[in-house]
Parts: sequence; structure tokens; C-alpha cells
Amino acid sequence: MTTNIANMIDHTALAATTSKEAIISLANEAKEYKFASVCVNPTWVKTAAEILKDTPEVKVCTVIGFPLGASTPEVKAFETTNAIENGATEVDMVINIGALKDKNDELVERDVRAVVDAAKGKALTKVIIETALLTEEEKERACLISVKAGADFVKTSTGFSTGGATVADIALMRKVVGPDIGVKASGGVRSREDALAMIEAGASRIGASSGISIVKGEVSSSSY
Repeated sequence: MTTNIANMIDHTALAATTSKEAIISLANEAKEYKFASVCVNPTWVKTAAEILKDTPEVKVCTVIGFPLGASTPEVKAFETTNAIENGATEVDMVINIGALKDKNDELVERDVRAVVDAAKGKALTKVIIETALLTEEEKERACLISVKAGADFVKTSTGFSTGGATVADIALMRKVVGPDIGVKASGGVRSREDALAMIEAGASRIGASSGISIVKGEVSSSSY
């Protein structure tokens, strides 16, 4: 396979302890390796956007309602608007997992749509469904709701729950959303072999803090 993995990777730093120095390094690494984006917490969006202002091919991605997904649609919408004002061009939002489990699909859809509407025309929206916490039926329902609400991507995991991406989940998500919606594998993708397996199963984006190891064909010990 001759896949250019680098331009499919969201180079990620989301730990609570992440420093400004780490964000500067992350952004400069993304420039060097031509990653698809940097994915940072909202507090670091301005910093990353400033470093990447002359590198439009590397996007600035941030997370919304992260990592629990339990804030209200209105708060997620505000967080999205604020992030875009600060320079984000992609937003990865966590669904309301409890509402999904309650079969309150109306709330789940309103939750996703709030972010989609806030981002429309300004940023891509990726919906984190947190597969490790869901049944097969819930995964399918979460994907269908995300598509109905207008999301650009569905994404497996936050990387901060009980598990990350699996090949089986990526294959399921791709089958449900079809060929025109992005599928992002995140959480536990630590090597080139891992990344290629996810891509083969249907992933169009990889979220990882191990981007450099993946590109170099090494194995990282990172959990995200």
C-alpha cells in the first residue's frame, strides 16, 4: 500500500498537562511532516493557529464537550463558535452518550446539529461516538444520527475512556455512513501497522499523538 499516511493524521496533544512548549513543538512537527491537522484543547487553539498561519494545508482541530460529551447543546455551540473565532478549522465534538443510551435520539441529534450549525461554512465537524461505551446497535444509531445532523465525520473515541479504535468498529462505521462521510480512528493507534489496518477497514483520518512514530514505522507507547 502506498498510502501517504502523514496527510491523514491529526497530530494530537490533549492531555491536561500539555504545556505551551509542547503545543509549539506539535505545530512545528505538523509543518515538518505535513500532517492533516494538529488536534489541541480549546485553550491552545490560538497558539496553534498563530504558528500555522502560513501553513494552510495543516488545519487546526480542537475538541468540543470533551471528553464526556455531557454539556448541553447550547454550551457546545458556544464552544464551537469561540474555537472558530480563535482559529480552529475542524472541531471534534463528543455526543451526549447518556442520551444515546436512553434512546433519546432527538436530544442526540439536536446536540450534534448545534455544533454542525455553529461550524457550518467555517469548520469541519467530526462526531466522537465513544465506541468503547456502546453496543453495536448504539454505534449504528450514533452514526446514523450524526449523518442526519449534517456531520462531516464520525470518530471512534476520545482516547480518554475505556478503549480506543478497533478495526471492527471502523468497518462498522464505514458500512453505516457510506462512502461520502469521513471516518476517524482515534485512541490506541500507535504504529504504521495499526494505522494501515484502520485505513484498510475504512478510516479516512487517524487521530494520534504517535504521528511521528507512525510515519517513521516505529511503535509508540502513547495511549492516544
